[in-house]
Parts: sequence; C-alpha cells; structure tokens
Amino acid sequence: MKTTKLIGALLFLAGIIAFLGIITAEAFYPIEYTTFKNEISDLGATRPPNSLIFQPSATLFNTSMLMAGVFVLISTFLQNMFFKKLLFTIPFGLFGLGLVGVGIFPGNIDPYHGLSSMLVFLSGGVAAITAFKIVSIPFKYFGIALGSIALTAWFLAMFFPSILFSSIGMGGTERWVAYPILLWLTGLGAYLMNESNTQSSTINRV
Repeated sequence: MKTTKLIGALLFLAGIIAFLGIITAEAFYPIEYTTFKNEISDLGATRPPNSLIFQPSATLFNTSMLMAGVFVLISTFLQNMFFKKLLFTIPFGLFGLGLVGVGIFPGNIDPYHGLSSMLVFLSGGVAAITAFKIVSIPFKYFGIALGSIALTAWFLAMFFPSILFSSIGMGGTERWVAYPILLWLTGLGAYLMNESNTQSSTINRV
C-alpha cells in the first residue's frame, strides 16, 4: 500500500470512528439528550461540580475520541515524511493530540478536558485551512471553507455567544465547530486514498 493510501485510510477511519462514536453514544444516553442544549463532551461526562457519567455512552465516546486521535497522530507522522509541509503538519499534529486528550480526560476533568477541546477546535480548523499545501483544487477550497466555518463558529461562541446560542443552543454551536472539522477529516482521508489525487499531491510536494 502506498504511503498516501495508508494515510488516507487512517484518516477516513478516524473520521468514521469519531462520527459513529458520537452517534452511538447519543443513542445509548439514558436521559434526554438534545443537540440544542447538550455539548458533545457531555457524552463522556458533564462539567463539574455535579458531573454526570452514564455508561456505556461514556466509554463509547471516550474510546472513539482516543482511537481517532491515535490514527491522526500516526497519519501526521507519515504524511510529514511524505509531504514535508510543516505549515500543515504542526496544526494537524496538535489536532490529533487534542483528540487523544479529549478521550483521556472526560468533561469532568478540569482544566485538561477544556484545554484538549480547545486544541481540537482551533488546531483542527487551522489544519483544514493549511491542508491546501498538500491537496489540489477543488478539495483545497472545501478545506478552507470548512476550516473557516469552524473557526468562525468558535470565535462567535467565545466572544459573542448570544448570536448563536439563542438560535441553535450551546450544543448546536459546538457542532458547527466540530462537525465541519470531522467532515473535512473524513474527506481528506478519501482524497488521499484516490490514485489520481495521490499523483497530484506528489506534484504539490515540489
């Protein structure tokens, strides 16, 4: 298997595992859980001081994030050997590290969970944008758009929360940050598994 195909397979799996982990954990959540009021990380544990942890949702969510993060970290190492584009490698590696942190430190563990989530959101958005260094048109434009959406939603949530919270809630706002990144991640995996795209990416290395 070519290096780029292996990278693509790992990233595609990371995206699928993250999405299905979230969906399955939501399905097993024993009390009312809505995408309007609940943060994604509530699936692992709600915020302190009165944290709630429900099984098997917590194990499903935490394991999915950890696995996705490990796959991203392995892919970061491999793609850096192939593409040698630090502008992309650094935020992408931080994104993988953040996912691992989310899996290891559930929502009831402060401040590590919050820091890990912040790392996922910021570095993931930046990585989606800087991936233009290793992909070609039109996918590079999708990456820039999805990364920009994620970062814009994060900025609004942090500094002007009422703009989005009143219409789509805290949970919906967080998903507008996280899901564009996960969609891009899955798309990047599919892109790199494609033979013709692999050839174009090789040209971009020069």
